[in-house]
Amino acid sequence: MTGENQTTSLVKRLVEQTGITEAQAHELALLIGLNWNSLMREAKLIAARARAELAQNGPLVED
Repeated sequence: MTGENQTTSLVKRLVEQTGITEAQAHELALLIGLNWNSLMREAKLIAARARAELAQNGPLVED
């Protein structure tokens, strides 16, 4: 598996398992590297922050 394919695979897996966006997952991979445990830890923090914000502010409403 090439580096790009490995990154794409990890990004997709991270999105599926944590619910963060693909852009967030890709940025994490660029910042942290391909260490799965580190990626999961940070992705879970991002997802928890998003859930807390949603609980506090409610869903976004489009005009």
